[in-house]
Amino acid sequence: METIQELIPLAREIMTQKPKGKLVKLYVLGSVLALFGVVLGLVETVCSPFTASSRLREEEAAVAELQAARERQALRTQALLEKGKLPEGTLLCSRVLCNRQHAS
Repeated sequence: METIQELIPLAREIMTQKPKGKLVKLYVLGSVLALFGVVLGLVETVCSPFTASSRLREEEAAVAELQAARERQALRTQALLEKGKLPEGTLLCSRVLCNRQHAS
């Protein structure tokens, strides 16, 4: 069915053939499901730009939060290295473990 105008002659033709109840129910069910699919597609099309932009904002916020956490960690290790409480070997070891987590 390309247009709605073709639907009315089809309905008239079906009614002239005296269809059984089950056949009418099947046509009605198919029409309702098709209409529901069209409405759902329209809603998705209208709402998709808003959901994409909010997802992008959430990802940017998460990246900024990770960068801030890395900077804080770097400042903490720098301060501990300056105080002399943290040996330099542990800094290298933590970097190796970090690389292993990403590689696996």
